[in-house]
Amino acid sequence: MLHYLYWTAMGCGAHDGRLEAGMVSDGYNQFCPVAKACEVLEPRWTLLLLSEMWSGSTRFNEIRRGVPGMSPTLMSKRLREMEDRGLVLRAQHPTSGEINYRTTAIADELEPIVRALGQWAHRNIDADVTLEKLDARLLMWNMRRKINPASLPASRRSVICFIYPELPRDEQSYWLLCKPGKPVDLCSTDPGHDVDLFVTADLKALTSAWIGLSSLRAEIASNRITLVGDPAMAATIGAWMVRSSFATAPL
Repeated sequence: MLHYLYWTAMGCGAHDGRLEAGMVSDGYNQFCPVAKACEVLEPRWTLLLLSEMWSGSTRFNEIRRGVPGMSPTLMSKRLREMEDRGLVLRAQHPTSGEINYRTTAIADELEPIVRALGQWAHRNIDADVTLEKLDARLLMWNMRRKINPASLPASRRSVICFIYPELPRDEQSYWLLCKPGKPVDLCSTDPGHDVDLFVTADLKALTSAWIGLSSLRAEIASNRITLVGDPAMAATIGAWMVRSSFATAPL
């Protein structure tokens, strides 16, 4: 027996590992399972919020950094809806009061499907269309979590400054701080440390290279990406700056 995904006007949650049945006033009003799945997943930002949580973000401000075009008000509303629909669990720490959001088992079943959707887009959507809307903040946030500290000096902190000259002055620079045994930190204001490596890049070129639409080596050879500083770090950029999991083009 198929269990279709639709809700009552009062909202619904998970019950016995399934989503409860009902009717959505603005849904498709069809029994088709695809229509019912769309009623759950189509509200704007839903899949991006899930993707950000699958990538490890659990606190509100962390999640928001992964969806910078979303207002805090809308994000709060959407997270409440996702909680009502059994996709997200909201937990408050009894002592600190800190709130964390985590995906449910039902939501996690969607992860390979959403990844396959991204792979389909990477194969079939034209690169010029993909690179039409660029966002340095989002690029740096995604790059931060893919940095491989094992390929950086193990005995000290490494500081890498990325500069995008075409952006307004107060949006040009980002600093990655990599400390042995610590999560990589991203700063949009100067942290005041000596910089080991400056990476000056055309935003489109670095986005293209990181997501795998072009070659990092080709972008460096064409001077659309330049590296100044520690020669060993510059020579091993392909090892520590791990590209998007969707990247298939040669390094």
